[in-house]
Amino acid sequence: MKRLITLSLALAGSMSLPVLAQTEAAAPVDAADSKSDDGKIEEVVVTAQRREEKLQEVPLAVTAFTPDQIESRGIGNVADLSALAPGLQISKTTSNTTISQISIRGVTQINPAIYWDPAVGIYVDGVYIGKAQGSVFDVVNLAAVEVLRGPQGTLYGRNTLAGAINLRTQAPTGVFGGSATVEVGNYNALVQKASIDLPQWGIAKVSFGVRSERRDGWVDTTRTSSVDELNNRRNDAFRLAADFDLSEDFKAEYRFDHSNVNQSNNYDQLYRLEPTGVFYPGDDNNPAGFLSGFYSTLAAYASQDREKHADINAPSYEESKVQGQSLTLSYKLDDNNTLKSITGYRRLEWNDSLDLDASPYDVVFTQRFTDYDQTSEDLQLLGTHGALSYVAGIYYFGDDGKTNNPQSFFFGGALYDSRYATKTDAWSGYGQIDYKVIEPLTLSAGLRYTNEKKQIDRVFGVSGSAADPYFYFIPEGTSASKTFDATTPMVSAAYKINPRINVYARYAEGFKSGGFNGEYSNTAPPADKPNINIDETRTPFKPEKQKSIEVGIKSTLFDDRALFNLALFHNKLKDLQESAFLGGAESAAGSVIRNAGEATVYGAEVEAVLVLSKGTKLMANYSYLHPKFDRFEDGGVNQADNRAFVHAPKNTFNIVLDSTFYKARWGNARALLDYAYTDSIYTYPYQLDGSNPNAQLAANSKVDAYGILNGRIGLGDVALSDSASGDLFFWVRNITDEDTASNFIDFGPGFGNLTVANFIEPRTFGLSATVRW
Repeated sequence: MKRLITLSLALAGSMSLPVLAQTEAAAPVDAADSKSDDGKIEEVVVTAQRREEKLQEVPLAVTAFTPDQIESRGIGNVADLSALAPGLQISKTTSNTTISQISIRGVTQINPAIYWDPAVGIYVDGVYIGKAQGSVFDVVNLAAVEVLRGPQGTLYGRNTLAGAINLRTQAPTGVFGGSATVEVGNYNALVQKASIDLPQWGIAKVSFGVRSERRDGWVDTTRTSSVDELNNRRNDAFRLAADFDLSEDFKAEYRFDHSNVNQSNNYDQLYRLEPTGVFYPGDDNNPAGFLSGFYSTLAAYASQDREKHADINAPSYEESKVQGQSLTLSYKLDDNNTLKSITGYRRLEWNDSLDLDASPYDVVFTQRFTDYDQTSEDLQLLGTHGALSYVAGIYYFGDDGKTNNPQSFFFGGALYDSRYATKTDAWSGYGQIDYKVIEPLTLSAGLRYTNEKKQIDRVFGVSGSAADPYFYFIPEGTSASKTFDATTPMVSAAYKINPRINVYARYAEGFKSGGFNGEYSNTAPPADKPNINIDETRTPFKPEKQKSIEVGIKSTLFDDRALFNLALFHNKLKDLQESAFLGGAESAAGSVIRNAGEATVYGAEVEAVLVLSKGTKLMANYSYLHPKFDRFEDGGVNQADNRAFVHAPKNTFNIVLDSTFYKARWGNARALLDYAYTDSIYTYPYQLDGSNPNAQLAANSKVDAYGILNGRIGLGDVALSDSASGDLFFWVRNITDEDTASNFIDFGPGFGNLTVANFIEPRTFGLSATVRW
């Protein structure tokens, strides 16, 4: 029996290029014959427009990664993709490893709370991941990754304002086989992975995979600390895939995934403390802050170098349990039309506990306990009729989540009861047609209408001690709801100059959902606004919208031995949702979302591949970004020239050299060097010039430019028997031991500009051994 498989070359970096081939379902033969390499760039197929298309013919900016690429570069979740596609910048939120901050072309979400939605949509096997919390989890048997840049509001809908990331897992083959991997490294790291494909049984094909990771923390603690170590890794994951051939025309695909993270959080190192606000020493005109006598004690723990030792006293952990199920039904109506249904359900239980002063004193201690459920249904009609291709669909998304966020400040002198719950019901209808006017010219147009209802429930109270009752500024029963809608069109034209050169132009719109501020708090409300906490909770922020013009060229040159893609874009943003962090003397720790105004972002992206010789390729991508606020309203004043544009590096690039430098009948020798550079970025939209001494300064939470160099060398496809092969590789991540601070929390001048930082992980290295059969 024959099956369709994907053969791939390790074209790391901007392109991953699989070739489809028919092969017998047998085990490996010797390496000299198992992977042909004629020195040409193979063809990659993507599903960016809901159907299979050649990457070089899709009229939008897409970067794709295949299984070989995913393995050789250590891609296991979305956080591993940062800078690997042009214009893509990914951070993990401060304190955590399971919450993503994804930016594409300078558009992002920085607040991890569940009442705020991402700007980049993440999809696993076609199912949307609703929130940033818990979005960083290891995807077992990850087979392909597609990064779509620019608004995807027509085919993907809400919260794809900046783009989308598609993660696709391996489908079961119905042929017995599998693989097992053991990876060991410094800090006592141990990663174990296994994947099994079972023989087809009647109409069913089944596969499953497991993954386990253990690693000591690279930050140790004192004997009196609340935990033994920080920045460790303790996680497990499981995946089940089952495909059913119900009839010749009717197929069903079931997917189940489970991920469990139970580890210490990232060390929130005290990075800055200044004698202002509550730490002010006092003078002839101003009284001392109530913590002025404690300033020198706490400041002794501050350091702007990456520390590997901590002395903390608050419970510190991060727990994330993610479970997802999906069922995809495909019914072939006739030779040209297919009806498809993708039904998804996902559940998240997410908790953390943080010592945000990085000291053995009770200055700042926060916790979050989140429960979240989501359900989605996407009903699609895909078809062709002569020169016309089309897709149409009806989509539903609903979610329901709640967070309990207790906090303690100032040695227990300010205790906050902060809770919120959010709910969404969203419907949309969409369609897109592609018409080949003449052989080289294809015109496309699409439209989507979305209607969604958002709801918030909020409670906020404060107490002066554990023995005192709470006074509630926002009492139980405070709620609000609002219905938003959006229409997001797309038009494009693609022209094939010749079989190897395509040009395109595209106009698209996207939006990010509106909502309510679930964390707003003010314990000293103005006299003229005694109900400001309730009023702010019930006042919605509007959806953020983007209009984008993109032109590009995709080319394969020199007899398929070089590839060059270029995309130029000009984006206009309206009703920007900007997040400012609050916390300290007069508010609980949290963020408030404002529609700040408008912005223009333009830039250029390049992707290139060059075959240097058979088995050796050089890959590169580069992104230039120029963001500028046209209007930024703050306190009724336009501060467009005095506000930082967040997570928008001016320059990023990635260079990869991948070489199979020796081949023999027993196997091959292969090496890979991978360098990714990211320019400096601001992490909060704060003032640039420092003209307001009572507000945060953007420079205090700015990430410096940095580059990460990774490497891998070893033996691949080693023939172990007639039915088995294996790999053995030595790898190093962060070879140069880059130690830049990668994210911050800045409590502002009222709280001594207390700033905590997370740092890039130090150099890690190890051995990875894999057996396949």
